[in-house]
Amino acid sequence: LNLMDKHPELRSSLLSPAISPSRKKALMEALLARVGKFSDISVRLLTLLAERDRLSILSNIIENYSNQLRQARGVVQACITTVSRLPAEQVDAIAKRLGTVTGKQISIETRVNTELIGGIVTQIGSTVYDGSIVGHLERLRKELSHEA
Repeated sequence: LNLMDKHPELRSSLLSPAISPSRKKALMEALLARVGKFSDISVRLLTLLAERDRLSILSNIIENYSNQLRQARGVVQACITTVSRLPAEQVDAIAKRLGTVTGKQISIETRVNTELIGGIVTQIGSTVYDGSIVGHLERLRKELSHEA
């Protein structure tokens, strides 16, 4: 998948409806032989997807597999959004704190959103903890509009 992301022309060739599935399979086999670091099952999956012209679902397969693997290992995915990029030490400290609070091992994805003004928004599963300045201002606005 990284190879396809780094080479847009490769991606467009493997996903193009104008190229036959047999040609895509041959291209995939040649790529896999050249790279040579994939397990047999991964090679079979990738060639089958190419042969059936289903490479467009590869990112979904990888995402679902990663989620299942994390779940099996007891790791919870958390996403933190801040106004600027956080240093690795700070991300590690947040992961540790979230792990203590949840009692689970935490894997963190970081995002940057300059519209937050400041603070942090943390999402664990479907639960969102909004500690951003924008979030505080919005809650304050709602409180004040109810009093008026």
